[in-house]
Amino acid sequence: MLENINTVLGKINDFVWGVPLIVLILAAGIFLTIRLKGIQVTKLGKGFKLMFAKVEQDGHGEISSFGALCTALSATIGTGNIVGVATAIVTGGPGALFWMWIAALFGTATKFSECMLAVKYRTIAEDGHVVGGPFYYIENGMGKNWKWLAKIFAFFGVCVGLFSIGTFTQVNGISSAVKNFFDPDTKHVAFKLFGIEYSWTIVISGIILTICVGLVIIGGLKRITNVAQVVVPFMAILYVITALLVIIFNIDKVPGAFKEIIEGAFGLKAAAGGTLGAIIVAMQKGIARGIFSNEAGLGSAPIAAAAAKSNEPVEQGLVSMLGTFIDTIVICTLTGLTIVIAGSWNIGLEGVAVTTHAFQTCLPFPSVVASLLLMVCLVFFAFTTMLGWDYYSEKCLEYLTNGKMKVVKFYRWLYIACIFIGPYMTVKAVWTIADIFNGLMALPNIIALFALNGVVVAEVKSYVDRKKQGQFLKN
Repeated sequence: MLENINTVLGKINDFVWGVPLIVLILAAGIFLTIRLKGIQVTKLGKGFKLMFAKVEQDGHGEISSFGALCTALSATIGTGNIVGVATAIVTGGPGALFWMWIAALFGTATKFSECMLAVKYRTIAEDGHVVGGPFYYIENGMGKNWKWLAKIFAFFGVCVGLFSIGTFTQVNGISSAVKNFFDPDTKHVAFKLFGIEYSWTIVISGIILTICVGLVIIGGLKRITNVAQVVVPFMAILYVITALLVIIFNIDKVPGAFKEIIEGAFGLKAAAGGTLGAIIVAMQKGIARGIFSNEAGLGSAPIAAAAAKSNEPVEQGLVSMLGTFIDTIVICTLTGLTIVIAGSWNIGLEGVAVTTHAFQTCLPFPSVVASLLLMVCLVFFAFTTMLGWDYYSEKCLEYLTNGKMKVVKFYRWLYIACIFIGPYMTVKAVWTIADIFNGLMALPNIIALFALNGVVVAEVKSYVDRKKQGQFLKN
């Protein structure tokens, strides 16, 4: 039965993530990069400077620019950085990492554009809280006749949060990591389901995680942001240091790893007649997992950006685009290099086990220490992702229901229920479902970015001109 389900999901995923969507997403990033004259490179330093700038106290919004970035990073830095990268390399080869880089390079321009538009077209709800995101820049920017497209985006946004990035993939990754550390041989079986034995470690970790997430998300955006601003910097630094140790202790293998990545990206090691197929698979998995990880073009980060206390859409766009750089260029690269250096991608492992093996092999610590470090990082990564995606999907639902908060509050409990059942989903099915909903959510947003590219360019030009003249926009 499970095999049949996986087969059906695989066919749907191949259709959704076919060449057309991959080309469309890459084309959007390339097009916006050209139109904005490489803003992700020329203004990267400006973005980091603004990230720590003093918050405008009179700006509309509910959280600081840094808080908005941390909320967005809490959703993007998750199992995609550890499990997703591993899954991409296992199925697409080391070359998948190269295509993650390409997706991130151009995706940074996409992230800037969507977050800038979110601030420009955000609205104030009747109770005074700020609401914004792709559904509002589609409706207010493209016009009321396109409201149906905004509704489609919001619907799939709810699905991504409830059945994909927000719940199943994260809790599945956490419970798997905890099991691999405490009960790798499944000696303590709690029950058996569909022929699969589930350890008590999975059951207990799932319950604890459900309670912890529930306690935070019931408190709303400000509680989520308060947690994110503390946990996100801590977890990112801890993981980066751990991964850098792998690179340092295996520095002699780094050149060979890069060579393997480049060769894999262009099918240079493929069998005769299989070069094109190898390239397509590497592109498909790399770009899909890249988008899953950094969410550039997905339309999620703009929802957090819209809540920032910033009067300047362009400045918030510059801060928000840093999320793609930090997530993929830094964290995913470190994970990918570790896996390629260790060669753990082609020895029959899957999911978090691939990255765990890499850390155990490459770090000069006892295996138990390497596993513990990775488990702690994964737990924090996935925990904050669940918080961020609850907020995103709530805002999508709020738009769909025209602000009916009773429905949103009920949804929170449904979200918590999905976290509870997440550990018992199969790894393959979970990631396939995630890819499907990601692609369906991205499509309306990419259409909007193409339609509103002129607005993005005009807004940047206006900002640059006003800065030259010493003017500051006050909303």
